[in-house]
Amino acid sequence: MTRWPRTGQEARECIRSGRWRSPTAPLAPGFVQANLVVLPADVACDFAKLCARNPRPLPLLERMVRGSAIPERTAANADLRTDLPRYRVYRCGNLVEERTELLRIWQPDWVAFLLGCSFTFDGVLVQAGIRVQHMTSGRNVPMYITNRRLQSAGRLRGPLVVSMRPIHPDDVARVCALTDALPLAHGGPISIGKPEALGVDLESPDFGDPPVIQAGDIPLFWACGVTAQAVATTSDLPLMITHAPGHMFVTDLCSQGFQGVAPRSE
Repeated sequence: MTRWPRTGQEARECIRSGRWRSPTAPLAPGFVQANLVVLPADVACDFAKLCARNPRPLPLLERMVRGSAIPERTAANADLRTDLPRYRVYRCGNLVEERTELLRIWQPDWVAFLLGCSFTFDGVLVQAGIRVQHMTSGRNVPMYITNRRLQSAGRLRGPLVVSMRPIHPDDVARVCALTDALPLAHGGPISIGKPEALGVDLESPDFGDPPVIQAGDIPLFWACGVTAQAVATTSDLPLMITHAPGHMFVTDLCSQGFQGVAPRSE
């Protein structure tokens, strides 16, 4: 590519053609990115309840109608079966496959959900002149399974997953204010420093890449949409499909002042 995609549509076209299979953090700055969850229809209502009970890690942006892969409210010309760089397939609590498309396995009784993503506020931070280390170093953001538990819904349960960004002390207050203003992109950090309180080892993330932390940086932790993948392995569902960690769906929504769209219900 001569340049990185600058809009959500350009990013999706690049992904759909197979020219981009890496984490999407640097793509289309200023556009909202989203986590994907796909479930059989008989589990969809429980998952919607799980999102409502745990809005920080699972902020619901859009719920597709049964069988549809078209996110009409967030990117009407997109296809959730082709427009993410990499997907994960979980069966009976186990990760069984990673794929680059869902066209060949899509079923008419599946229901897709899009959830807010912290990559949305990464772009806001960069535009504000704040260093976002995983983007600067070309890595995937580190993500950790914590010792905190979700409020369960039906058969769905699991631990909270967080993402971490090391922030210079002079920028912490501004970072908190900027991310607090984006509740549908996980909002502000749930913990400032103190990784031991969350039960995590900074050097050993459960997803993503090990962090690059400069002297004096303070680790800030945000609720993370990869929580849904922890739910997939904990709840022993017959099927759940998600994005691969860091390989998000890029919408047509602008992140500046983003307040989200009303989720569709059946």
